Amino acid sequence: MQVAQHGSFSETGRAANVSQPALSRTIRLLEEQLGVRLFDRNSRNVALTSAGEALLPIVERLTADFDHAFSELAQNFAGSRGRVVIGALPSVAAGTLPAAIASFRELHPQVEIVLRDHLSGALFQAMEERQLDLAVTTPPDADKFVFDPLMQDAMVLVVPAGGALDTGEPARWSIFAEHPFIAMAPRSSVRALTDAAMLQANVAARALYDCTQLATVGALIEAGLGITALPESTLRMLHGGRIAARPLVDPVFERTIGVARLADRTLPPAAQRFLEHFLKVAR
Repeated sequence: MQVAQHGSFSETGRAANVSQPALSRTIRLLEEQLGVRLFDRNSRNVALTSAGEALLPIVERLTADFDHAFSELAQNFAGSRGRVVIGALPSVAAGTLPAAIASFRELHPQVEIVLRDHLSGALFQAMEERQLDLAVTTPPDADKFVFDPLMQDAMVLVVPAGGALDTGEPARWSIFAEHPFIAMAPRSSVRALTDAAMLQANVAARALYDCTQLATVGALIEAGLGITALPESTLRMLHGGRIAARPLVDPVFERTIGVARLADRTLPPAAQRFLEHFLKVAR
């Protein structure tokens, strides 16, 4: 392509920092491979033959495609393009994560963000199966994961608003032995936390309902069917103003929320960029 532009092997060689004999040999080998003459040569210059003129736009297109592909590849390596698959606990997916995703997209509009909300057990399984790059969840119980803590989320008592239990005063965990208990699903981080707190408080509470969705928990409480213990950050997901919360003490229990990833996996550049951004804005 440069030979056609310069009309001279010697000028092309100087521009490309290639010796004229080497350039001439390359052109000759190309002509032999194609079986056509690409340049007419004389003592002063070279000019494209009709075959060369037919080949030139193809070479220009291939060169442009290569440049474009190389540019996209470089952007992927730099983390400014690509795809990031993030898992999160439902309370986080509806809480702090959307704002972080929005601010990241402003900085990196070419990065596709996929968000999947699951309970903690499903998040760790999905990471092991490499279906997720990152998960915003509670701490893992295996050293195959790396965990960056972000925040503490205190457990609170959730009761019907305006009822006898809506006093605003701190409550002991023993209250769950005295009233119908609405529990979260066994594989959830919330259930693990409530079970641990009740064991420490020596409280035997019988769960009348096992719920997967927080909205269901909220509806049952509003209907006066029971009470529960939830992390404070989840209250926004209970939908409705007919619930109230009280601090839980003896013991005070908190869950840690952070970002988990596989220890033996190198994150894609875009995922690494999102991790750094999220840790910065969420702390």
